[in-house]
Amino acid sequence: AGPRPTSRHHRHLRAARMLTKFETKSNRVKGVAFHCSRPWVLASLHNGVVQLWDYRMGTLIDRFDEHEGPVRGVHFHMVQPLFVTGGDDYKIKVWNYKLRRCLFTLLGHLDYIRTVQFHHDVPWIVSASDDQTIRIWNWQSRSCVSVLTGHNHYVMCAQFHPKEDLVLSASLDQTVRVWDTLGLRKKLSLGGGLDSASATSALQAAGKLGAKLPQVEDLFGGNDATVKYVLEGHERGVNWAAFHSSLPLIVSGADDRQVKLWRMNETKAWEVDTLRGHINNVSCAVFHPKQELIVSNSEDKSIRVWDMSKRQGMQTFRREHDRFWILAVHPTHNLLGAGHDAGLIVFKLERERPAHVSLGASLLYIKDRTVRTYDYQAAKDSALVSIRRASGGSVGTGGSVVRSMHFNEAEGMLLVSTDAEGGTYELYHVPRDATRGGGGGGPGDAGECKRGLGSSALFVARQRFAVLDKNRQILVKNFQNEVTKKCAPPHPTADALFPAATGTLLVRAEDRVTLFDVQQRKAIAELSAPAVKYVVWSADMSHVALIAKHAVVLATKRLQHLATLHETIRLKSGVWDGNSAFLYSTLNHLKYALTNGDGGIVRTLEVPLYLTKFAHGKLWCLDREAKVRCLQVDTSELAFKLALHNQQFDQVLRTIKRSTLRGHAIIAYLQRKGFPQVALHFVTDEQVRFNLAVDCGQVEVALEAAAKVDAAENWSRLAAEALRQGNHQVVELCYQKTKDFERLSFLYVITGNTDKLAKMLKIAEMRGDAVSRFHNALYLGSARERAAVLAEAGQVGLAHVLAKAHGLGDLAADIELALGPDVAKQLPAPPCAQPRLLAPPVPISRDANWPQLSVSKDFWENANAAAAGGGAAAAMSIGLGLEDAAEMAGGDAGWGGDDLDLDLDGGGGSLGGLGGAGDPFGAGATAGDGAASGEAGEEGGGWEMDGLDLPDMGVPDTGPGAGAGFFAAPTSGLSAADHWARDSPLAADHFAAGSFDTGMAMLQRQLGLVNLVPLKPYALALASAAHAAIQGPVGAPASRVALARDGVAPRGGGSLPLLCLTLPGLVERLRAGYTCTTAGKFGEALVHFRYVLQAIVVTAVESRKQVGELKELQQVCREYVTAINLEVARKEAGDAKRQAELAAYFTHCQLQPAHAMLSLRSAMTVSYKMRNFNCAASFARRLLDLSPKAEIATQARKVLQLCERNPGDAVPLEYDDRNPFVVCNASHTPVYKGSKLERCSYCGAAYKPEHKGRLCCVCDMGEVGGEATGMVCYINQLTDTTDI
Repeated sequence: AGPRPTSRHHRHLRAARMLTKFETKSNRVKGVAFHCSRPWVLASLHNGVVQLWDYRMGTLIDRFDEHEGPVRGVHFHMVQPLFVTGGDDYKIKVWNYKLRRCLFTLLGHLDYIRTVQFHHDVPWIVSASDDQTIRIWNWQSRSCVSVLTGHNHYVMCAQFHPKEDLVLSASLDQTVRVWDTLGLRKKLSLGGGLDSASATSALQAAGKLGAKLPQVEDLFGGNDATVKYVLEGHERGVNWAAFHSSLPLIVSGADDRQVKLWRMNETKAWEVDTLRGHINNVSCAVFHPKQELIVSNSEDKSIRVWDMSKRQGMQTFRREHDRFWILAVHPTHNLLGAGHDAGLIVFKLERERPAHVSLGASLLYIKDRTVRTYDYQAAKDSALVSIRRASGGSVGTGGSVVRSMHFNEAEGMLLVSTDAEGGTYELYHVPRDATRGGGGGGPGDAGECKRGLGSSALFVARQRFAVLDKNRQILVKNFQNEVTKKCAPPHPTADALFPAATGTLLVRAEDRVTLFDVQQRKAIAELSAPAVKYVVWSADMSHVALIAKHAVVLATKRLQHLATLHETIRLKSGVWDGNSAFLYSTLNHLKYALTNGDGGIVRTLEVPLYLTKFAHGKLWCLDREAKVRCLQVDTSELAFKLALHNQQFDQVLRTIKRSTLRGHAIIAYLQRKGFPQVALHFVTDEQVRFNLAVDCGQVEVALEAAAKVDAAENWSRLAAEALRQGNHQVVELCYQKTKDFERLSFLYVITGNTDKLAKMLKIAEMRGDAVSRFHNALYLGSARERAAVLAEAGQVGLAHVLAKAHGLGDLAADIELALGPDVAKQLPAPPCAQPRLLAPPVPISRDANWPQLSVSKDFWENANAAAAGGGAAAAMSIGLGLEDAAEMAGGDAGWGGDDLDLDLDGGGGSLGGLGGAGDPFGAGATAGDGAASGEAGEEGGGWEMDGLDLPDMGVPDTGPGAGAGFFAAPTSGLSAADHWARDSPLAADHFAAGSFDTGMAMLQRQLGLVNLVPLKPYALALASAAHAAIQGPVGAPASRVALARDGVAPRGGGSLPLLCLTLPGLVERLRAGYTCTTAGKFGEALVHFRYVLQAIVVTAVESRKQVGELKELQQVCREYVTAINLEVARKEAGDAKRQAELAAYFTHCQLQPAHAMLSLRSAMTVSYKMRNFNCAASFARRLLDLSPKAEIATQARKVLQLCERNPGDAVPLEYDDRNPFVVCNASHTPVYKGSKLERCSYCGAAYKPEHKGRLCCVCDMGEVGGEATGMVCYINQLTDTTDI
């Protein structure tokens, strides 16, 4: 009975997928090491390179390549910024990753070095080598302090015990040895272990003592470390051995394909059990850091997980082509790393997310196979029900992990979904009083539970729950686990169900989520979203958040898209704060998202948390150990942005006064949102305050700040803004501060300030500036002064002409006398017979600033006035929103006076003066004509409805008895084009109907288009093709007839227009582009592909299958346009290196095989000619993988052979073929996997983040990083599920 369930269990576990967190593609990885606190992992490669990766972000931080040959051992120091490596060059190198260089090299081993490791306490490094020795080094003194001999074959690994003075080694001599290093420690530290109180001094002492020891060069010298145990039992060489972190256990793996578990005590060590299952050499075996598991890998291309207590296999993960060589465990997290032939993989064995459901006042969650409840208010935790042990293993270990849970409060039923057997569910009954805080005792018995198979299970009604079975059918069952209804999901690829309102559920299928009505068996709404993992509803079910791996989508209850926020690291959970704010957690941050698309960081998290409830500044959450935590959260920034979005300015002002919101991020946000005047309340820095005041046009505030900063650039900016507003008094001050005499003089001219112009003339004379002096004289109309300036400048002839022209005879005579009679005769005659003095025109306005319109102050101008000390009147104007505080400062008239004087008997008829200036109709009387007002009230003349003296126009009488003789023409109905525009959700139909405005608005919303000019010819063609002209009788005008397309109608009935753009036509145009590309006519090909890419926008299809074909067509055209742009840029580039890079990028576009071969041949040729043999070899291999023609294959093989003989690249390129990337279409540079990128809102072309907001250069229509709801090209796209 025992082996059979184990066999079934193994078959199930082999089908399970590894929870991969990070993966690289590289040369063979021989060593792996995790950093103890940072999300870093080191990978040492067979080609001699050591890579430092950030496994959380998926980015390569650095690489180190000083070793000659494979690097087999690598390890981080626990405290210092160091790591150590050992390689086949017999060298041990110690590196500083902050300095990014090797600090020193330790020499002494005589053969390959297999492993290296830092000691956790003292400055030691242990190394194992093929020279059959183990060496212990003092890395502070850089010397060898001990050599451990005794193995008679290669020593494959050696490591320190995490707590005791022991060293463990494994060798190909079929033994595992445990060495006692207490004597060595006492020798080097003068007879004492290192306690925490004297760690630093002891380390220094050890370093100094180590420095005094002689260099150990005798291969068999020293007995400071002795053999304590020799473990024999393996039949072939042992490849690995490892200590348990807390128990006296050892695990080993060997070439006999066995994993052995050993136990030791103070006197002996013995074999506990042997784990069999690998079918090739066991490369490595380690203990799991947090569970009673053993993990081993092997050259049989598998990783196996073993249960330490049951001594049997739990899980098996396989790769198709790669052998595993090394395993590493994270010292604190539930992570493992494995190196294989093609790279590195970081993974977890199971999910650590605790299953939970929030019930408003309490929380239900599962911990240690027990359903527990937590009362938020009382902070009381109690156990409710025990969960049964699943057949595949216990909950939380190995085979059966709880993925989700749902609770039916009305009936007290609990649904638990696990991943056992590919997906199972269990239905439990939970007492109602227990969930309300009455279950204070221990957990009850699991009792009877209903079980079944299904990937998802959730409640859809009070006594019904829905299950998605393995056949992808939705089964509705009652609490007796009986099927009451069966229905097909809206999409056959549906793979998960999520809760929604009663009677409905959310169905996930690929990259979309559908709101499905179970009763009516139909889809209600659909939303495009990345692969959704979790769904969180707001308290009133009006909003929903869809959480994916790297994005969160906010929508309404009808799946109307509100906002999408993207993250570079994994999202974990979320909870709503009301209906407009959503709090969510990532691996290391708590963030928020608003329904308007804004977001930000609330705080940093030390560990990943799973949010359950937020209320009154408190956030309840669960950690990975299923412990309930309560955090105090400051949501001032969130409330501030929300109030600003809702234009609740009084709330904004209160938030500013009460909170400590500061920083450039808030200021930049307010400027981006168009509220620089709000930012004035945040800043105390005068320069920033000046910038904000100029942006919002508050000249007085800017003047105050500019005076304190006193910078020339600020005065110039303030002058420009004041001149724009006509405040020439501030402009004058600014010009005076900057000593801008030319602009100051011109300002005095246009303001008519002749007195100050005269002063400017004197200043110019004192400065000796002839040009400025001449200009000021010209502005003043002083011809005599201008002539004097010209004469002093040596321009005597011009001075004489100017004097003659302006009738200054005495000045002209003096000039002639000074020049002499001979020269005077040669002077030109005056230009006119009757000269007259020219003077500047008189300005319209003098002295005062230019007039401006009187407008009411907005909220923030009044707030600034109150903050500046405007007193009670200013504060009152803020609260009431009046035009000016001065209007309320004059007395109590604004409150209606002290005496009301209400005449309730109708004598006065004015109700205390309300008929005066406060009369809403503007017809009230003043206090002087109260009698007339009373009479008007009595006679009904207040509305001034006097008779009109109108001439007789022959209009028939419509009174009683006269209606029979009058005919009213009926209103005209809607045309066919109007019906098209009203009934169709497709932009193509709107263009065909001639409704260009609605069609363009629809495209802007659906696809985020910002440039609609390229669509003009398509729109005109659609409008003309949807109508025909039928010639009538002779002399009669032609009739315009609407043409409808067959077989398609809107949901409410009617017709849709005939379209001239069809999917087959676009396919033909695509083939023409293929032909031009093959012939090398890239200009013509670009025209064809861009035509198809733009025409797709206004093309309608007739089935959901054709929708997929249209999207595929879009992707093909995008790739070809990108590729052609790269090729054109390559031909235009003058640098050979840049040409080679662009040719390499060209090969990564998704093209047809024939065109891919052409691109690879071109890149191979370019790289080979510039002696980049590594790149050329890579292109040749990829070319051969496409099975080209014989002559092309022969050429590629020759290139490959020549390149392999001479490896290396003469010219380093910005190109890494092992790291996946996409090409930025703006800069034509790679954007590697894990880096942040933006995409076009329509075609999805990739760009770097700095190009966000630009026009896409691929489709020439979309916005880079723009938002869009998704393309709609099928009339029943959201509801039709039959034709797929």
